[in-house]
Amino acid sequence: MGDAEVTVDFAALERATAALDPPFAVVDLAGFRANAGDLVRRAGGKPIRVASKSVRCRELTREVLAMPGYAGILAYTLGEALWLAGEEPAVDGPAAGVAGSGESAGRGESAGRGGAVSEDVVVAYPVADRGALRRLAGDERLAARVTLMIDSVEQLDHMAGVVGEGGPPIRVCLDVDASLRLLGGRVHPGARRSPVRTPAQARALAEAVSGRPRFRLVGIMSYEAQIAGVGDDPPGARLRGLGVRAMRRVSIRELRERRAAVVAAVREVADLEFVNGAGTGSLELTTAEDAVTELTAGSGLYQPMLFDAYRSFQGSPAAVFALPVVRRPGPGMVTVHGGGWVASGAAGADRLPVPVWPLGLALMPMEGAGEVQTPLAGPGADRLRVGDRVWFRHAKAGELCEHTSTTCTSSRTTRLPRRCPRTAAKATPSSETRHPSRSAARSGCAASPPS
Repeated sequence: MGDAEVTVDFAALERATAALDPPFAVVDLAGFRANAGDLVRRAGGKPIRVASKSVRCRELTREVLAMPGYAGILAYTLGEALWLAGEEPAVDGPAAGVAGSGESAGRGESAGRGGAVSEDVVVAYPVADRGALRRLAGDERLAARVTLMIDSVEQLDHMAGVVGEGGPPIRVCLDVDASLRLLGGRVHPGARRSPVRTPAQARALAEAVSGRPRFRLVGIMSYEAQIAGVGDDPPGARLRGLGVRAMRRVSIRELRERRAAVVAAVREVADLEFVNGAGTGSLELTTAEDAVTELTAGSGLYQPMLFDAYRSFQGSPAAVFALPVVRRPGPGMVTVHGGGWVASGAAGADRLPVPVWPLGLALMPMEGAGEVQTPLAGPGADRLRVGDRVWFRHAKAGELCEHTSTTCTSSRTTRLPRRCPRTAAKATPSSETRHPSRSAARSGCAASPPS
């Protein structure tokens, strides 16, 4: 598919954030909401569980869950799940520093909405946090709202030793391996997650759960990372794209049959409430599986850089962050403070943040994004002065929020080229910028739960 265009009005963001000192992050609400609607369209009628690790903002998570087509949260940790599923008092009036409808933006918890973000939260990964387990086990309300992930009897033993025998039932979900294995396992596209892969293995673990009165098996999850999380149209890498598309076709066929068999085997043991699959990159594929009852997505709400590399969809990049210019080391160059907001995963240039505004800036190939400073080069550098901002896109979604305590939001938009150069050797200015008029509405919101 053709390139999408960035829906962020940076001139408006400059005005809205004029009182703030970088670094800070901003989410464009128009792009966020458009992305949310497109995910629902691609889901084809099945509900989407929001992956909170890819949003990491309580109020934005609350907003998307209020939209038709979304139901429940797939959480990062049990501590986060308890925070999202618990009740908190509403805030009366605007929080300190939070802007209303004018050309300003601030920091702080979003005003006016308290209470649980969701009463259906599944923890996506196994839990070893004893304090959080004890809190869950001692609260009947939370125990009814939160589901834990398991893939072994060893994990059950650990949790049972922490929570004891008395108390409300603990809801659990089986994590089933969705990776592709070729040549006897020597080739392994996909994440190395669960050891549970076959119908027999899944049934055995389900039977182990049913033999423990304190635990109740309610769901199955299987995340196909090699389909959902690997772009099949990488820029400048045509042969890699062909290989990824071929791998995806093989994996989709294999997983469809195996996942259906696993679900059938487990349903002979337990009355499942849900079977979860997919990610942003595979919604339209996984929704076609009869065995899957719900989907998961999160990164597609922000549309970070890594998700530009898909043929089947194009989102509106909705999350950006600002860093201050602090140096001018020479003609055609500026240096911003910080910048090493590098995404997780296998190290490579595609994990680096990318400067997107002002136009005509790029990272230096030999320096990349630095821990304490990041030099940038290109025709846009000479127009910048010390104290100006440079706006970046992150390679991933929620990881952006690891560097900020709050996220500002804006509803103003403009259009810029979607695929931005990563190094100075490829930096070129855009030929056109448009600024459609939109009303402004901004607030700050907590980006992560208390530790």
